[in-house]
Amino acid sequence: MTTEAIQPAPLTAVKQHYTFAEGPEGLVLESGARLGPVTLAYETYGTLNAARDNVILVAHAFSGDSHAAGYYPGDPEGEKPGWWDFMIGPGKGIDTDKFFVVCPNILGSCMGSTGPSSLNPATDAPYGLDFPMMTIGDIVSTQKTLMDHLGIRRLHGVVGGSVGGMQVLEWCVRYPQFLRSAVAIATTMRHSALAIAFNEIARQSIMADPNWNKGNYYGGSKPDMGLAVARMVGHVTYLSDEAMRRKFGRKLQDKETFSFGFDGDFQIESYLRHQGTKFVNRFDANSVLYITKASDYFDVVERMGKIERPSKKNSEKRKYLVISYTSDWLYPTYQAKELVQTLKRSDQDVSFCEIEADCGHDAFLIPDERLTTLIRGFFDGLS
Repeated sequence: MTTEAIQPAPLTAVKQHYTFAEGPEGLVLESGARLGPVTLAYETYGTLNAARDNVILVAHAFSGDSHAAGYYPGDPEGEKPGWWDFMIGPGKGIDTDKFFVVCPNILGSCMGSTGPSSLNPATDAPYGLDFPMMTIGDIVSTQKTLMDHLGIRRLHGVVGGSVGGMQVLEWCVRYPQFLRSAVAIATTMRHSALAIAFNEIARQSIMADPNWNKGNYYGGSKPDMGLAVARMVGHVTYLSDEAMRRKFGRKLQDKETFSFGFDGDFQIESYLRHQGTKFVNRFDANSVLYITKASDYFDVVERMGKIERPSKKNSEKRKYLVISYTSDWLYPTYQAKELVQTLKRSDQDVSFCEIEADCGHDAFLIPDERLTTLIRGFFDGLS
């Protein structure tokens, strides 16, 4: 007689909101502009302990959201779970039987937090380009305000990949004493010219769409074609040559021979068009402009090298884990190694792992027991 292992019930996800900076001064951004009120959407998983020190903040990537794990009550059958559901939950890499996980949606997004599609209280119309330019630093400062609101005085850890990894590094330089550990995945201390170039192509494709109307499109036709092309360009950078070769090669889409036209003969063309269409249905074009620009502005090279050195009197040193992927050509491993070397020069306790994978930059979003084991072991090692 065999007994099947009992699987834990899936997490129940509930989106919450916190609004602050409601006074006349609002929130002062790095640019000097003021913004208010500010709302952050966020989700939590697990139980906050009595000491309020078992908290792990999960920072999402560029087009992600606060729905990192679990399912919303009443979802139709087959609804997709949170974007990191394989990592977050009972007994998983980030174990919600041990940790209280918080995932906020970033400032400037369109997934519940204040961004250019939000109503401007001064005009009672969407901000559009009246939304002030924000930075990764501004994003992290609003997350810190949320932690203060939740009564959290220290994070057990902060973890994120890609633009989420940038938020991790900003946490490290802005609030080092607030952290016990940090995990930066598939990220960089600053964008290369190549990364900035791809972001600029995406922005120009949106702004060239005749429906963009200098950002004032909310009452009419939206710049769907420009946004779709922007997503197509971005999606290519998230993959790898090997991944595309293996999945698509030069296979044709639902035909035996060329159309000798522009119908989209190849499977890769059909795939990219599908990705563009999906993105149009869920994301705001102006948010793409703001978030990509914030990531281009991001640069912590100098500040990472000035993080306070560990004190000999303090036996509990902050610990860092840096993870890269062999096929990530958007943020290659050499950039992760530069981060590791910068941390080591200031005598930080840092571990590094390069995972061999042919999936490209988005590999950290694909279930992989190696990544799960690394993160589980890292956080468990702090306990």
